[in-house]
Amino acid sequence: MTASSIDIDTLRRLPKAVLHDHLDGGLRPATVVELAAEVGHTLPTTDPDELAAWYYEAANSGDLVRYIATFEHTLAVMQTRAGLLRAAEEYVLDLAADGVVYAEVRYAPELNTSGGLAMREVVETVQEGLAAGMAKAAAAGTPVRVGTLLCGMRMFDRVREAADLAVAYRDAGVVGFDIAGAEDGFPPADHLAAFEHLRRESVPFTIHAGEAYGLPSIHQAIQVCGAQRIGHGVRITEDIVDGKLGRLASWVRDRRVALEMCPTSNLQTGAATSIAEHPITALKDLGFRVTLNTDNRLVSGTTMTREMSLLVEQAGWTVEDLRTVTVNALKSAFIPFDERNALIEDVVLPGYAAAL
Repeated sequence: MTASSIDIDTLRRLPKAVLHDHLDGGLRPATVVELAAEVGHTLPTTDPDELAAWYYEAANSGDLVRYIATFEHTLAVMQTRAGLLRAAEEYVLDLAADGVVYAEVRYAPELNTSGGLAMREVVETVQEGLAAGMAKAAAAGTPVRVGTLLCGMRMFDRVREAADLAVAYRDAGVVGFDIAGAEDGFPPADHLAAFEHLRRESVPFTIHAGEAYGLPSIHQAIQVCGAQRIGHGVRITEDIVDGKLGRLASWVRDRRVALEMCPTSNLQTGAATSIAEHPITALKDLGFRVTLNTDNRLVSGTTMTREMSLLVEQAGWTVEDLRTVTVNALKSAFIPFDERNALIEDVVLPGYAAAL
């Protein structure tokens, strides 16, 4: 199907897989307003539509640090058991409504403890909310499988604690690990001990790299720390000149290291200049295992359907291209091979065949 013939309803129906999506960046605006009123937190506005616009505008600064600062208000309403349960359940239902059939949601438990919850309680509460959402989605005929990635904040000192929780809950819905936060000045190797621990315990992990900092960050994440995927990774293009791949770029492509690319978010943080020129298209054409993701749906004012639509309209993507990145995501998901393969063969490929 040609790019110009893909309508928005078709895109919405396509089965989708998202590997890079933050729980605290995807709340419903109305939920933020209601929960803020309950806990006494002051928002920039109490009108849900105006709040959604505020998030989007504040995040369009071209600066990763300011982008991250917009999370103040979502985190403020995620410090109680009730707030976490609601955020997690609605997260799943919103993905199901968008045609997502597999998702990995990530968050840092240490950021949800100011209300008195321990990190372990945060993890258990979020898993309870996700399970409730999955049950409701399945009952509505729109099943979605959601795995959890626990994050350590790379600029703080509780990364190992978060990694220990990923090990402890790996058979209870947690499928992997990540480090998040300000990339520049906080290299992945600062947390090498945590990553070595995860490898010893056979817990897969991804690392935010190649967004606010360049090739050294990607190199450390893969070659020093052993990441199986890279969060964003847009700056791998700095190792590609006139279509010729350098050693690091060749390693990433040839070893099928998945790149969790988030076009709208990358525009907001200054990691890319436009959808048309976003590296995801060139890297896809060069054979990299690129995946398409939302990063933060509230902050970026986006959905998987919208990300697909932007690439179709501005970068000439076809249904075949969208199928490729969806299959790529499932091939690199942190769930067992048979489960990944079943989603590809039984859900994704038939769904795209119907669209073609």
